Amino acid sequence: MITRVAATLCLLSLFACQKSPSNESEEEERPNIVIIMADDMGYTDLGCFGSEINTPNINRLANDGLIMTQFYNTGRCCPTRASLLTGLYQHQAGIGHMVGDMGRPAYQGYLNQQSVTIAEVLKQAGYNTMMTGKWHVGSRPEHWPLKRGFDRFYGAPTGGGMYYYPFNGRKGRFIALDSTQIELDSANFYSTVAFNDYAVRFLEEQRNVADPFFLYVAHIAPHFPLMAPDSAIVKYRGKYRAGFEKIRQDRFQRAQELGIIPEEQTKSPPDSLVWVWDNLTPAQQDTMDLKMAIYAAQIDIMDQGIGDIINKLEDMGELDNTVIMFLSDNGATREYIDRNSSPADTAAIGTRFSWASYTASWANASNVPFRLYKSWVHEGGIATPFIVHYPQKIKQPRIDRQVGHVVDLMATCADLAQANYPQQYQDQEIQPTEGISLVPVIQGGSISRTQPLFWEHMGNRAIRDGDWKLAAPGPNKDWELYNMAEDRSETQNLADQYPERTEELAQKWQTWADRVGVVPWDELANH
Repeated sequence: MITRVAATLCLLSLFACQKSPSNESEEEERPNIVIIMADDMGYTDLGCFGSEINTPNINRLANDGLIMTQFYNTGRCCPTRASLLTGLYQHQAGIGHMVGDMGRPAYQGYLNQQSVTIAEVLKQAGYNTMMTGKWHVGSRPEHWPLKRGFDRFYGAPTGGGMYYYPFNGRKGRFIALDSTQIELDSANFYSTVAFNDYAVRFLEEQRNVADPFFLYVAHIAPHFPLMAPDSAIVKYRGKYRAGFEKIRQDRFQRAQELGIIPEEQTKSPPDSLVWVWDNLTPAQQDTMDLKMAIYAAQIDIMDQGIGDIINKLEDMGELDNTVIMFLSDNGATREYIDRNSSPADTAAIGTRFSWASYTASWANASNVPFRLYKSWVHEGGIATPFIVHYPQKIKQPRIDRQVGHVVDLMATCADLAQANYPQQYQDQEIQPTEGISLVPVIQGGSISRTQPLFWEHMGNRAIRDGDWKLAAPGPNKDWELYNMAEDRSETQNLADQYPERTEELAQKWQTWADRVGVVPWDELANH
C-alpha cells in the first residue's frame, strides 16, 4: 500500500540543469535513466492504480517511488512518442497525426531536423543510449533510432500491433536489430518477451562500463490484437464474469483506497458505447470474459519482463542510481475489432490467427474514472499513470498531484544528466523545448508551470491552464469547460456558466495551434 506523504518533503539532491559535467566525479554521480512505456494501457490497469491485474514489478517501482496522478500523454501512439522523445508538441516534431505524410511540415510523418531526441542530447553528454520496442516515429531506414542518437536498437521500426511471428494482419511489419531487419523464430517469438529480453541484454553490455546509460523500452502491449499464451490467459479466465460495471466500480474503490483518486472525486457514467452486461447472452459474456482475460495476460507478461529489467539493474549494482520512469502512450482504446473469429469460435481469440480487441465496454473500466478513450483529449484519452523510481534520491514513497506531461521528459532527462539542450544540432536550428524539468518533483518539491498545456489530434483539442480545462471532442464540436480541481471526471460542462473564461482559453489554444502548425482536421482529411 502506498502511503501519502506531504509533498513539501525536500530530498537532498543537487542537479545542475542545462550544465555539462565538468569533472569525472560529477559524471559518476549522474544517474542512469530508463523510460518504459506501455501501449494503449488505461489509467487503472496497474495494480498500484487499482487494478485486479497482477503487476508486482511495476507495483514495486510505485511502492518505493513517486506516483504522479495528473500526468498526461498526447492521446495517441505516434504523437506521444514524438513528444516524449523531443520535448516538443508532436506537430513541432513533424508528427501531427501518424507516420503518413499529409503534405504539411507538421504532418510529414517522421521526426524533423528541427528537433533533437533525448538520445541525441544525452549522447552528447557521454551517455550510452539503447532502445527496444516500438519506434513508430519514422518508418524509412534513414529515420530509424540509430539515425536519431541511439547506439543500440531492437524492435519494430514501423509500428506495433504484433505479438506472434509471422505478423498476421500486419503487412510490412518486421523486427530490426540496430539497422538491419532480422529473421525470427516463429515457434518461440512473442514481442513483449523479446523486447524485455533485449533490454536486459543491452543492460548487460553496460556492465563495468564507466559511462552512464539511457534505455528506452517502448512496449506494444497491451495494444490489440488480443494475443497471449494459454498459460497466461488461464490465470485470469473467469475473473471478469462480474461484468463491466462491477469491475469498474471495484477499481474505482481500490484507486481511492490507494490514494490515486481523491475520496471526493466521482466517476463518469458509462457512455453509449458501453454495453449492459446483463443484456448479453451467456455465450457473449463468456467471450467478453475471455477478451479481458487476454488483455490482462498481456499486461501481466509485460510486467514480468519489467521485473527482469529491475533484477538486471540490481544484479549490476545500478538500481539505486537509476531513474526508472513508467507511463502509457494513451488511454485505453474503444476500437471494436473481431476478425477471423466469431461467437461460435471463441477459442480462436487470443491466438496468432485472430485479430480482436476488447471493445469500449472494457476500455471504460480501464480508464475509470474518466471519460472517453484513446484519440480523444478528454481525460480518458490523455491521462496516464506516471511512476518514478530512484532509490538514491526518493527515500519515501509518495503520491504527487502536480500536473506533468510527456513534453517534460526531455527537460527532466537533460536535468538529471547535466546535459545541454542545444540551440543548434548538426548545423540545424533546434526549436526550444516546450516542457519543464520534473526533477523538483522527484526531489519532493514543487514546479511552476508558466504556460498552459495543449492537445490536438484529429480535431480533438484541449488546453489545461491551472485547474481549468477546455476540451472539444472532435472537429467543429463546441468547447466544453471543466474545473479539474472539482471535476476531473469531466461530468459538469461549465462553458455556458463561464463564457468569458471559455473564450479566453479558446483564444490561447488558437494562438498555440497557429504557432505549432496545427491544420484543421477537415482540411487535412480531404488532402
